[in-house]
Amino acid sequence: MLAFIRCTIFLPSISLSKNLKIEEHRTVILPVVLYGCKTWSLTMKDEHGLRLSENRVLRRIFGPKRDEVTREWRKLHKEGLYELYSSTNIIRVSLSRMR
Repeated sequence: MLAFIRCTIFLPSISLSKNLKIEEHRTVILPVVLYGCKTWSLTMKDEHGLRLSENRVLRRIFGPKRDEVTREWRKLHKEGLYELYSSTNIIRVSLSRMR
């Protein structure tokens, strides 16, 4: 619950830098979400939910981007998010902790 509250309050804030928001994600949100993952039996539905939640948080951190050609604002999709985030995704982290 605390991670969700921090996510809704701190991540959309303009006054915080992206680096600080990424550090917040790594140190507060991910440990809360992945708590007890050693005991999970990860199904495809669970993996999909984890990916969706991580993408939602990363979109709040990085915000919309302006397309170079059309000059229109668009939301980032998973490939663009992972390029900017440059860290392993949540599924790989949870699977490595399960072993």
